[in-house]
Amino acid sequence: MPEKVTWVNGKLQVPDEPIISFIEGDGIGPDIWKATVRVINAAVEKVYHGKRKIYWKEILAGEKAYHAVGDWLPQETVDTCKTHLIAIKGPLTTPIGEGFRSLNVTLRQELDLYACVRPVKWYPNVPSPLVHPEKVNMVIFRENTEDVYAGIEYAAASPEAQQLKQFLMQQLHAPKLTNDTALGIKIISEHGSKRLVRAAIRYALQQHLPSVTLVHKGNIMKYTEGAFRQWGYQVAEQEFAEQTFTWLEWERIKKTQNHEAADQALKMAHAQGKVIVKDIIADNFLQQLLLNPQDFSVIATMNLNGDYISDAAAAAVGGIGIAPGANINYETGHAVFEATHGTAPQFAHTDSMNPSSLILSAVMMLEYMGWEEAARAIVRGLSMAIMRKKVTIDFYRQMSDATLLHTSEFATEIIRHLDDPRTMGMMNMIE
Repeated sequence: MPEKVTWVNGKLQVPDEPIISFIEGDGIGPDIWKATVRVINAAVEKVYHGKRKIYWKEILAGEKAYHAVGDWLPQETVDTCKTHLIAIKGPLTTPIGEGFRSLNVTLRQELDLYACVRPVKWYPNVPSPLVHPEKVNMVIFRENTEDVYAGIEYAAASPEAQQLKQFLMQQLHAPKLTNDTALGIKIISEHGSKRLVRAAIRYALQQHLPSVTLVHKGNIMKYTEGAFRQWGYQVAEQEFAEQTFTWLEWERIKKTQNHEAADQALKMAHAQGKVIVKDIIADNFLQQLLLNPQDFSVIATMNLNGDYISDAAAAAVGGIGIAPGANINYETGHAVFEATHGTAPQFAHTDSMNPSSLILSAVMMLEYMGWEEAARAIVRGLSMAIMRKKVTIDFYRQMSDATLLHTSEFATEIIRHLDDPRTMGMMNMIE
């Protein structure tokens, strides 16, 4: 009997036959969703032998919703996401001049999905611009509801911009702003920052990962991004004091004792399995992502930085075509898993694009549900398909001796290898 997923006493309760909502998506969305749902269903059936099954409930958003009910994001869709907790979606078109900055951003804000979680790791044989892409294995926690994405922005010469400029110059003594200046307001709150960093640290502890790195531009934006850094360290030292060791503590030991003592304390923290909480300036991080990616395991950062960083990191391991993503509220259980790329309307209904982003987002969804066995089966199947160089056009163009597959054929290839024992050793390489 199909049942809703529920949230009880701070924990997700997933029945054996859960109802999971899905949004097909626009452009290539229908093609990659058809491939993805086949893979999910096959993995669940193969692993659980009929004891578990997902019942899919379609909800509307984007072009399909607009054509069906005249609304890009119907309230019924938002309400269903709230009541059913978990959803998965393909890419959505952002309407131009229709009042929405972004359907994705609106959905995240409506559900308060404050953590955008983006795992980034390399799968053997995936084309990469790096010499050693296998060193990239990190999870990015991007704050999802604040920063410039909060939507407070005024066009140059608009009445609102003129009023705000006058207030800034006359009341706050800001430097003179010309009449052709557009204005945006950057919002970074203590509450928003702390809950994001809290989620990142908890994830690192649960997954036994060595570090959490706060990425910011606090050297310039001292009261927004600098505050994010400060609040992040406060979470580590006040809420996880026994489980973490921070760079601030390293600095205190160095100052009160000496450099050698500080280094010894850091080594001891590593040996004890504590999570090392550190920070780095955003532009330096983008450089280190290419030079020393092995130094990072969990990243916590703000919305705009996270947008840049997650796409740059994805490029290091094959591009956003194979980059999964989730938007999660760890305090309410609400989660929307999604393809991280665009709709590519020129390739709609061609059955040609790579569905890996959505398929790996489904892996994240299954892990979130506690169905790790099915998640691992999908990773095995996808890994073997790529290892055998049976791939879609994006990878085919970058590989030698590869076999070109349609989207649907790639899904079939994954399903064929869901329980392939040859992938077991390879799983150790990519986990």
